[in-house]
Amino acid sequence: MHDKDCARGLARMEGYLLWNAEIEDARRRATRLTDQLPWLTSAQREDVERVYVADRAAASRETLTRIAERAAELRGEYTARYEQLRMRCVAATLVATAGLGGTGAALAVLAR
Repeated sequence: MHDKDCARGLARMEGYLLWNAEIEDARRRATRLTDQLPWLTSAQREDVERVYVADRAAASRETLTRIAERAAELRGEYTARYEQLRMRCVAATLVATAGLGGTGAALAVLAR
């Protein structure tokens, strides 16, 4: 249980750091954009940067949500596929074991 809590905590921290990096990147890009518009007043510049960062954050959140949903779908598909393959391997092992047992029994009977 402790290991799962640690892993969950580390994953949350990683997500937090990645999200903050994404927001910081959006801020840098917003500043670069407004630097190309020297006629903006300070208030206009701040508004453009705020709107740009908000738009970029929303787009990033939508993208991350789609990626997370797809990852969950794939996890389900791969888990189901793994279970099918595992059942086939178990069945093949049982058939092979039964076949070898039957062959051994037949040889024992013939050897008498």
